[in-house]
Amino acid sequence: MLGTNPQPRSSAVPSPSWTAASTGLDVRLAARRGALDTHTSGFASAHVQGNLVILPEALGRDFLRYCQANPKPCPVLAVSEPGDPAIPSLGADLDIRTDVPRYRVWRHGELVSEPTDIRDLWRDDLMSFVIGCSFSFEHALLAHGIPLRHITRGHNVAMYRTRIETRPAGPFHGPMVVSMRPMSAADATRATEITSRLPQVHGAPVHVGDPALIGIADIGTPDYGDPVEILPGEVPVFWACGVTPQAAIATARPGFCITHAPGAMLVTDLLNSELAA
Repeated sequence: MLGTNPQPRSSAVPSPSWTAASTGLDVRLAARRGALDTHTSGFASAHVQGNLVILPEALGRDFLRYCQANPKPCPVLAVSEPGDPAIPSLGADLDIRTDVPRYRVWRHGELVSEPTDIRDLWRDDLMSFVIGCSFSFEHALLAHGIPLRHITRGHNVAMYRTRIETRPAGPFHGPMVVSMRPMSAADATRATEITSRLPQVHGAPVHVGDPALIGIADIGTPDYGDPVEILPGEVPVFWACGVTPQAAIATARPGFCITHAPGAMLVTDLLNSELAA
């Protein structure tokens, strides 16, 4: 099932050409040539990152309504024209078929493969939806001196399915997925203030404190990403996550769908500094 699917791993060692100081294009080109197949947390830190959902046009209207009904986990940054792998508003040199480090291919709600290139699967009726990602607000948190342990350790962020139900639209419905970052109570307050100004990348947290209150039984075992230690004096802070559509896809069971692998994002040419409300 979805919660037990393997996470994207990489045999590649991060290169200085596509780490924190790189551009969105640097990261996309690394993915395009097969040099990057893992998570993008901490890469091109000034640039907006996005979650990806690719669906047949026949389901596109319902999925867009689902996103509009659930703006916290699914803030839409851009939608492509059917059959067009380019999204000019997000990058002048961008090919949605090659520029994500790792994809997930779904058939009837079941994960069937995790390729690094989907050119052989591309169809003229496919539409791409790029959804805001919490990796983008991490740049603002770090700039304000709020440490993020998963970035320091080179890990993917921890993500969990919750019992918070999203609002349905057409066949799409399911639980909200959240990302978690442990921090001091003071930093949690500051992080809430900072991210509330960034609604295009999930905005303020949806929960702070006891994970059981939102249906997380074991904080040490995330459904996606990597576990992160919560030290004494810290609280877990949870933000709505753009992996939520993957839970909805598992419920809707469309005949064919492609998403990003959790943590393996599309890195755009947009700047995080442009997102502040």
